Amino acid sequence: MKRVVFMGSSEFAVPSLKALLGKSYDVALVVTREDKPKGRGLKLSQTPVKEFAVAAGLRVFQPKTLKNEEAQNVIRAVAPDVIIVAAYGRILPKEVLEIPPRLASNHYGCLNLHGSLLPKFRGAAPVQWAIIKGEKETGVTLMAMDEGLDTGPILAQEKVPISDEDTSETLVAKLADAAASLLIDNIEGVLSGLVKPVPQDETVVSFAPIIKKEDGIIDWQQDAQDIERFVRGMFPWPCAYTFLQDGQMLRVLPKAFVVEEAFVSEHKTPGQVIKIDEEGMLVRCGRGGLLVKTVQKEGKRAMTPKELLIGRQIRVDEVFQKK
Repeated sequence: MKRVVFMGSSEFAVPSLKALLGKSYDVALVVTREDKPKGRGLKLSQTPVKEFAVAAGLRVFQPKTLKNEEAQNVIRAVAPDVIIVAAYGRILPKEVLEIPPRLASNHYGCLNLHGSLLPKFRGAAPVQWAIIKGEKETGVTLMAMDEGLDTGPILAQEKVPISDEDTSETLVAKLADAAASLLIDNIEGVLSGLVKPVPQDETVVSFAPIIKKEDGIIDWQQDAQDIERFVRGMFPWPCAYTFLQDGQMLRVLPKAFVVEEAFVSEHKTPGQVIKIDEEGMLVRCGRGGLLVKTVQKEGKRAMTPKELLIGRQIRVDEVFQKK
């Protein structure tokens, strides 16, 4: 029975960990990020991987860093046959990459599941950027890790279509299941040498940098189609948002719909509220308009724009600000 150290943190990683247990791999250690304060009460919140691992009775390790020898020795003591990484949230130092035996191909014995069709969308937020950039499909990649950021050779891939309704939340769920299947279908072939690594094509590389809260602000100068994808890609965090004229933040939630240029051409100011009714709130964009169905003020529940209008918290002809 192969002994596995599994490294992961987000929801994307949970189905892969569950699949390994279902196939009776010896998951001797689960490495995940530290608990973090969350919400108004700053109560410590566990990663989804930790929650699953604890419920499954697995040993959990939450180092602040993998760069010190103490943390590395904890992993080294397990003597893993392979380290499997899925959305862990940190780059593995060379000392950790060298812990398991090398693969038959002489690459490090650390495998990574990445939420894109590498070499497209290397980086921390491949799912969000695939939606924002208007991709029609994405996928998952099983790769042999090296010392770069998602630069290792490809072992296997599976394509996943992106629907016009997908948010980053729904697409992560699809990719997580695809990643689990890809791992189980290929891990034995990888460890035995039957699955051969293929170098990434460096001529078609693109990047998916980490998303910060301030990246969620809407640029109403953009085309309505681009903003609609932005709204879906930024959900559920940090959410696409704008600012009312009084400076209050207003989140724009899925679903939102593109309205053609001909219907909004008489309104010249991007970010201007053209109308609010039962259908939603129509906002002028750089090209076309966006019909927004659901909004949320900071610290409040999600509601329809008409509810805000009735409560005199927004008005027609108001122009949203970038603050």
